Amino acid sequence: MKIVRSPSVMTAWSAGLHRESVRIGLVPTMGALHEGHRALIRAARLRCDALAVSIFVNPTQFGPREDLTKYPRPISRDRALCKKEGVDVCFEPSVQAMYPEGFQTAVNLPTIARRWEGEVRPHHFSGVATVVTKLFGIVRPQIALFGQKDFQQSALVRQLVKDLNLGVEIIVHPTVREADGLAMSSRNAYLSPDDRILAVTLYRSLRAGAERIKKGIADGKSIQAVMRQVITAEPAMAIDYLGVCDPYTLEPLSTVTSRVVLLGAVRLGLVRLIDNILVTAPRRRS
Repeated sequence: MKIVRSPSVMTAWSAGLHRESVRIGLVPTMGALHEGHRALIRAARLRCDALAVSIFVNPTQFGPREDLTKYPRPISRDRALCKKEGVDVCFEPSVQAMYPEGFQTAVNLPTIARRWEGEVRPHHFSGVATVVTKLFGIVRPQIALFGQKDFQQSALVRQLVKDLNLGVEIIVHPTVREADGLAMSSRNAYLSPDDRILAVTLYRSLRAGAERIKKGIADGKSIQAVMRQVITAEPAMAIDYLGVCDPYTLEPLSTVTSRVVLLGAVRLGLVRLIDNILVTAPRRRS
């Protein structure tokens, strides 16, 4: 497995493979890899001939009071996981390499990025969109895999690829969960033992909303209220948002008639948790 830090060396590696019609896959990460990342890597490995995993803690997607300096960086462990899973290249650029002196460009965000995470973390998606565009330009993959846990991020990336003709197939892999249902995340390592027990409450709230939909409840506010009730039963949790949304536009739905995504973000101690569930409403008899 190669370890590459220079963007120009990374691009040269890709260019050589393109000349040989080799299909390149990319799994973009910020490191601190877990079983969810392993699932992405394995899914990518099945779809490409050569696989790159980027490990870059992107400073531009962190707000001024967020956890950039504390974000875990177990690089030796990450490399070992990648090597075991047959990754061909770990791309590990420095901040200076990605954002050299004089760097000025940012991606103007589409509407889909302005709600939910975009409201709570106003600088986050601008940083995501910019770094993903740069990674696609450097690595030149034909496919890239993202996790469903970051549902809005995946929707943003798809819009980005479509609007800017980036020519990358975006594959969204289902969320990988712990045995109790908690969505796997690098930030779960911050949870205290007591908070770890409570953390699954977010998933339980989404499941409660999904059950309402499956029982034929179509009123968006009623579904949202059930989700909120589950969270507010735990005083340690603070809600950032809970949404009943169209899965393509992420606009809130007043009435659920078909496919819907339930979105949630909460704060528990110093940790912020996000999750989502896709649900299909039962057909109504005419």
